Amino acid sequence: MDITIHRPGELTQSLRAAWHHAMDASPEYANPFLAPEFTIGVGRQHAGVRVAVLREGGEAVGFLPYERNALGVGRAVGLGLSDCQALVHRPKVSWDAEELLSACGLSIFEFDHLVAEQRPFAPHVTGTFASPVIDVKPGDGGYPEWLRATYPGLAKTTLKKERRLARDIGDLRFEFDERDPAALRTLMRWKSAQYRRTGRMDRFARPWIVGLVDHLFHVRAEHFTGVLSVLYAGDRPVAAHFGPRSATVLAAWFTAYDPELHYYSPGLMMHLRTAEAAARGGVTLVDLGRGDKEYKDWLKTRELRVGEGFATRAHPVAAAHRLWRRPVRGLRNTVLAHPRLRDPADRLLRSVGTLRASRRADGLREE
Repeated sequence: MDITIHRPGELTQSLRAAWHHAMDASPEYANPFLAPEFTIGVGRQHAGVRVAVLREGGEAVGFLPYERNALGVGRAVGLGLSDCQALVHRPKVSWDAEELLSACGLSIFEFDHLVAEQRPFAPHVTGTFASPVIDVKPGDGGYPEWLRATYPGLAKTTLKKERRLARDIGDLRFEFDERDPAALRTLMRWKSAQYRRTGRMDRFARPWIVGLVDHLFHVRAEHFTGVLSVLYAGDRPVAAHFGPRSATVLAAWFTAYDPELHYYSPGLMMHLRTAEAAARGGVTLVDLGRGDKEYKDWLKTRELRVGEGFATRAHPVAAAHRLWRRPVRGLRNTVLAHPRLRDPADRLLRSVGTLRASRRADGLREE
């Protein structure tokens, strides 16, 4: 196996085509987070992004995107943002994890959403987790018929709330592929406020994430498109979602809604309408991403498994990094896996968010 290392901007058209071919050859690699376009987007924001290209007989047959720091510590591209990670390769291609890390100049490679079929990484997986998905197919009628057929338990309540929203605010209109950048800004503003309100880290306070989403919004390619979907009541946006899609998979990424309209459940409306419209557009799978959320339990048709862990080779930096990171991840996973711990932690974060919002409001009044 011959392995060469490239910056994302150095990927030729033929290499990108080979990468796309590897995605098409295996359903588990059809996720848009595994497309070269996502790696190129992250590479525009982070200088340490690289791609290992695996060749057999001079032909490119595998691709591992990763981020590397000066100490040789590696991580999956977009770790913390990406909901799917893998070495994308053609069927029957074999590779060795330690040889791969050596070629990449890595002492350790951290991942948290690894595709289950990555067998050479299997000894390095410290835990596997459910990643809910929706198998979708176009309905014979419009949205109400599709909703009644697909989610009979939710249909009556959701359609009733939609009629009430239309009566109170304005006629509903759904745009699956909205191209207005102002709508994207509205989504970011809502999501940022939600992060702060719930005590979470505000991702959109980080310029590189804003820059990445802006860039992906403008990508329009066969294997990757940044899709912004918006639900309007009259001329007023009430909910929105932005996520990447490949030819067959849509990744549910950032969803938010107008908090003044929360009693209409606009977030749930957004997920349902997005899934129905995605099916009409050729998508067969909506990936909801790893994590326990009530709405995911309502909507999922099955679950995939993704792995978390650290692939390492003998090196003191690898040992130190793993000793530092593994307990942090272990504590987080323990809390998330147990409702008796998760629910109090969630309430604490919300209280912190409320306190922070109150302090900001007091500061503004003083100014």
